Amino acid sequence: MIQSISILAGRNKTGKTEKFERLDIHCGEIIGIVGPTGSGKSALIEDIEQLAQRDTTTNRQILLNGRIPDPDLRYDPKKKLIAQLSQNMNFLADMSVEEFLKLHAKCRGKNPNLVDQVIEAANALTGEPIRKDMNLTILSGGQSRSLMVADVAFISDSPIVLIDEIENAGIKKHEALKLLSGNGKIILVVTHDPILALMTKRRIIMKTGGVEKVIATTEKEMELSVHLTRIDQELLQIREKVRHGQEITSSFFNAETLSPEFAE
Repeated sequence: MIQSISILAGRNKTGKTEKFERLDIHCGEIIGIVGPTGSGKSALIEDIEQLAQRDTTTNRQILLNGRIPDPDLRYDPKKKLIAQLSQNMNFLADMSVEEFLKLHAKCRGKNPNLVDQVIEAANALTGEPIRKDMNLTILSGGQSRSLMVADVAFISDSPIVLIDEIENAGIKKHEALKLLSGNGKIILVVTHDPILALMTKRRIIMKTGGVEKVIATTEKEMELSVHLTRIDQELLQIREKVRHGQEITSSFFNAETLSPEFAE
């Protein structure tokens, strides 16, 4: 059973050693990965997905439970412990949602009755309802990603989940993170979204292809995250009304929502 994953420092694009020695991440933690475009965020999650052993361009090493992982965990797809969810995720299989989930549950040795639970959870993440009889190929981007988040939460045995820019996935991102972390998984999320970044326990700051520093989220930042989440939820309500052709007759924002206390 995976209790922790550790990242041991490598080097950045200039060849300099990264500005940390070792980062240990434990079950149930959500860690943010932030930085400008080209700062090395994707390379970091690729190292984690590959369980790199000083054999990538970054020279990083990844440990599981403090130890070098068995080679089978790196090279045998059936034993893979890491799931990756990206913003560009669509199904190609010509089968129904129910058939896919039952097949995956069978492959994972899980109860096929989980299908209803997965679909219910997926529908809580998207404004576009998913039905059992829907063909996977007709699902929208938001429906596909909602289904995969729920699938990873309930059916997949992957204890480590890498999420790449879920804010652009057309789903309820906050609920998605809570669903995944609530199942005891280790979550690393690459994001440009300040709300998601402040929801994490710690965030890895990337620069010039390497880790520049690791910041623990402060109490003030947590308060700000709650405030921003309220605004984001109200924006989501407006978006849904616009999508369904409803007229916006009044502002959803109130004085408390627009409070300037966090603008200092």
